[in-house]
Amino acid sequence: MNRRQFTKKTLLGSAFLSSIPLTGFSNPAQDINMANKRKIKKGIMWATLRAGDTIEEKFMAAKQAGLDGIEMMSHLDRDEVLAARDKTGLEIPSVCGSLHGRYPLSDPDPAVRKQGVDALRHTIEDAGIYGADTVLLVPGRVTNEVSYDQCWNRSIPEIRKVITLAERLNISIAIENVWNNFLLSPLEAAHYVDQFNSPFVRFYFDVGNIRVYGWPEQWINILSNRIAKVHIKEYSMQLAESQGRRAGFGVDLMDGDIDWPEVMNSLDNIGYSDWAILEQPGGDTLEGLTDLSTRLGKILEA
Repeated sequence: MNRRQFTKKTLLGSAFLSSIPLTGFSNPAQDINMANKRKIKKGIMWATLRAGDTIEEKFMAAKQAGLDGIEMMSHLDRDEVLAARDKTGLEIPSVCGSLHGRYPLSDPDPAVRKQGVDALRHTIEDAGIYGADTVLLVPGRVTNEVSYDQCWNRSIPEIRKVITLAERLNISIAIENVWNNFLLSPLEAAHYVDQFNSPFVRFYFDVGNIRVYGWPEQWINILSNRIAKVHIKEYSMQLAESQGRRAGFGVDLMDGDIDWPEVMNSLDNIGYSDWAILEQPGGDTLEGLTDLSTRLGKILEA
């Protein structure tokens, strides 16, 4: 594909993204009683899934708990993952990069950034092998040594290097805010995604992470069909204010400050019908996983 063809294709993809819903989305105008017809599947992030020791045991535990799938970490033994997936019948909707923290695409050292791109490429290939359609990427981190504009300007060209691969495998690169001091507003997050001019660069929305910056339902309405996947996580502003920001995560699902009916209403409004993936503590035992699955079910019915 030459440069002219690529530019034309990505611009057409951007227009497509802005004009009609993507795969996994429905048309809100046609779904009058959407709250009663949600087809959002229940998943859990691999790092949250603590029950079981082996890959197969963890898959079995998730299945017994009533979950539909698991978001895997990258760079695991592919044969073991596929065997566990096939044995349990669980789906793998997405793959989270396990090395983007070690090799951030914002690093001052080009060699480190190259390792980050190589790791992202491996993550995308993992997703293709597993049948996933999304990879989670933290694009960089703003620090006292890496300024905000440097994080922006360094990460963009590195991500561009793998868009062709993502396009070929039909996998979205979903950008997530993980308190990395970057993309601190929904308008900015939307602009960051849009400037790639590609339907294969989107946003991974974490409900709990966003609460310190505002109200998740507002972010959802602004990001709209840029959202590829949703992480479900509770947050307590009261705990954060009294014990420190990270302490805000120390609350059970549905017992914090997230207005779940409003969150679900906003997801309905943008026509989201993909996955709700737990990233919530409590999955250390089968009983804990089952409780998380049950609570998630109640949220999806809100």
